[in-house]
Amino acid sequence: MKATTPKSAFSIGRIYCSIFGHDFHLSQKVTGHIKEYKCSHCNQEATTNVRGRLELMTPKLKEINALLTKVYAKKMARKANQPQFKAAS
Repeated sequence: MKATTPKSAFSIGRIYCSIFGHDFHLSQKVTGHIKEYKCSHCNQEATTNVRGRLELMTPKLKEINALLTKVYAKKMARKANQPQFKAAS
């Protein structure tokens, strides 16, 4: 039988955030408009939604943001490799 240790439900960070609110800091820039944030006290993650408001992270949102990061990186790489044309005057 495996010996497991129970996870503690008590956390100073969670109590602090429940009283004073989360202290979100930017953790990742997904695109120019979408960013991921992480609370410095309880490590809760959030992301911006379509309207620009913070929304708590779910597994579905994590997957969406990961795919958006890949697509956005490919787009920026393709844009950087395109030659710059000047208008004839």
